[in-house]
Amino acid sequence: MSSNNRVLVLGANGGIGAELCQQLRDAGWEVRALRRGSQSEGRRHGITWIRGDASNAGEVCAAAQGCAVIVHAVNPPSYRNWSRLVLPMLDNSIAAAKMQNATLVLPGTVYNFGPDAGSVLTEESPQHPLTRKGAIRAEMERRLGAASRAGARVLIVRAGDFYGPKAGNNWFSQGLVKPGKPVGAISNPGRPGAGHEWAYIPDVARTIVELLAQRQSLEPFAVFHMAGHWDADGTAIATSIQRVVARRTGREPRLAAFPWWLITLASPVVATFREIREMRYLWKVPLRLDNTRLVAMLGREPHTPLDEAVEATLIGLGCIAGPAAVQRSADLADGRPCGEQP
Repeated sequence: MSSNNRVLVLGANGGIGAELCQQLRDAGWEVRALRRGSQSEGRRHGITWIRGDASNAGEVCAAAQGCAVIVHAVNPPSYRNWSRLVLPMLDNSIAAAKMQNATLVLPGTVYNFGPDAGSVLTEESPQHPLTRKGAIRAEMERRLGAASRAGARVLIVRAGDFYGPKAGNNWFSQGLVKPGKPVGAISNPGRPGAGHEWAYIPDVARTIVELLAQRQSLEPFAVFHMAGHWDADGTAIATSIQRVVARRTGREPRLAAFPWWLITLASPVVATFREIREMRYLWKVPLRLDNTRLVAMLGREPHTPLDEAVEATLIGLGCIAGPAAVQRSADLADGRPCGEQP
């Protein structure tokens, strides 16, 4: 790591942003976290919290002063206003990174890719997304590529559908189970036999932290894929939830089909359902990320065993009981007082 170890995290209240704040802090980084709202500013739990908005270019540039790395983990909730907000916010981060000569980090997804990319995706696989959200993701990477050719440094880590202990805008917490409620049924959106890519948020954060430790040796536009948890037949996550819940409670939840019919019926009037329906192809077509390049760089991919990751996620979501320290750790990661809800 270079002598400048100051990092700005945008989207610090989100799942990946909060986890990165904590892991970067624990790795010796001086972490600044930008967040909206009325919370007070200041240093708490080893993180400097700054009030600001990623959509305000001046506030982003001010927060990035002296930073060697900027993490762009901003994600408008529930798909709202994606077309209007996402690209301008990224442009603000690019401008700040150029001003500070900083490395700009983007946690990426598979949404950039359509079925024509093939079943196994390398970092160079063609990006012909089928959805509006995928098109925005592809445009984000195009703009980052242009920024790297103009002198900026960029790191993109693509991964599958995120899940982890902190509830957020992801399929695990919004599709398979209901946060804060016992797991009586598991709603599986996948098609039996169709593989699906999952990514445990703490593993994604650890991968980014380890790559940043070697950022001086990376290409100006560095892209890596994580293998994550590959659900080869579309049932592995659901059956893992069954095992974990049965072991912890003595009751095995039943498997249920995801109500795609309801999503289809309501999508003309509910924007979130419309976006979810657009992404359905990812549950029909197996798109697996090849992590060969990542393993060559790090020697291995950070990887938590599936049942361990699922159990921590269910505890964090309040679906099964667990040590108070688990929730306390999640609260400290984004600067909230212990027990305060997001």
